[in-house]
Amino acid sequence: MLTVKEVKTARDRREFVELPLRMYKNCKEFTPPLYSDEMKLLRTGGDASISESVFFLAERDGRTVGRIQGIIQKQYNGIHEKKQVRFTRFDAPNDKEISRSLFSALENWARERGMTELVGPLGYSDLDREGLLVEGFSEGATFEEQYNYEYYGSLVEDAGLKKDADWLEFELRAPEKRNEMLSRVANRALELSGLHIADRNMSKKQYIAKYRDGFFDCLDKCYSKLYGTVPISRAMQDELVSQFMMILNNDYLVFICDKDERVVAFGLCFPSIAEAVKPSGGRLTLPALFRILSAVKNPKVIDLGLVAVLPEYQNAGLNAVILDALVDMLSGKVEKCETNLNLETNTAVLAQWKHFTARQHKRRRSYKKSI
Repeated sequence: MLTVKEVKTARDRREFVELPLRMYKNCKEFTPPLYSDEMKLLRTGGDASISESVFFLAERDGRTVGRIQGIIQKQYNGIHEKKQVRFTRFDAPNDKEISRSLFSALENWARERGMTELVGPLGYSDLDREGLLVEGFSEGATFEEQYNYEYYGSLVEDAGLKKDADWLEFELRAPEKRNEMLSRVANRALELSGLHIADRNMSKKQYIAKYRDGFFDCLDKCYSKLYGTVPISRAMQDELVSQFMMILNNDYLVFICDKDERVVAFGLCFPSIAEAVKPSGGRLTLPALFRILSAVKNPKVIDLGLVAVLPEYQNAGLNAVILDALVDMLSGKVEKCETNLNLETNTAVLAQWKHFTARQHKRRRSYKKSI
């Protein structure tokens, strides 16, 4: 018999976190999140001041066979006058009875709270894992994004959801021939605007302490109108800094500042730790920590996290500064860069990859349904 229940106990939390580890145990493309981060989320339920969360497990004959999380993002709904519930962390076998039961439980929970629309996969903010993989199933997932089997799309559509937005992902390698004009434009842009690239010659903690507020302010202003985004609360900022501190390397951060050290643009790359976390299932064992630290210090692959330029500087050529710095990164020991998600409608961003040897290799989708 199939039943769906809300996660309540310590055992439930373990089952919720460990289900995908079992499902993808022999899948070389799957990259797990950090086990401790997932367990912490299950214990706290996220920031209650800006969201409400629920976690469901599907069980058949006493065995866990599926899971789903729902999020009511109060900030987003308030800003956009929506009554949306987001779904994320959906995992199930290719069994429509299971997937229908999970979505039905989430929809009932959401309707009880006055919600009228289901969207996702989306997280608490744009910095969470989002989108269902619909192309590129033979490609390895980055640490920042979620892998799923090919049949997931049919399960989501069977539950009545339809495409709302797509993101494209690219693999970037160094250009066959460097565009010297890009370097000249970059240098000239800094000179004309009276700007400079932040000095990286300080400890990681000092660097983050100095520029974090400017970074988040720039991020909120630049991403406010993009799909599914919300302002990043102070509590969320602290959590994100805590989560990503370990994998930051100053050499792959480009913060562009004015004379007062205010961040006006940035390009944020992370050394890829995907291969480092796979053997331990995302658990921070001692061998895993050694692998992570080695990957952070001498990465072969970097993941492009975020790029932003304040509106008042968007015609000042600062994109050239960030792109030129990325070319520099790929001209050394780094073999390639994974762009992560680019909205398919954001033609300005997509056009920038012409400066590299680029391959569009993945596509992700967000779905929507009236409930």
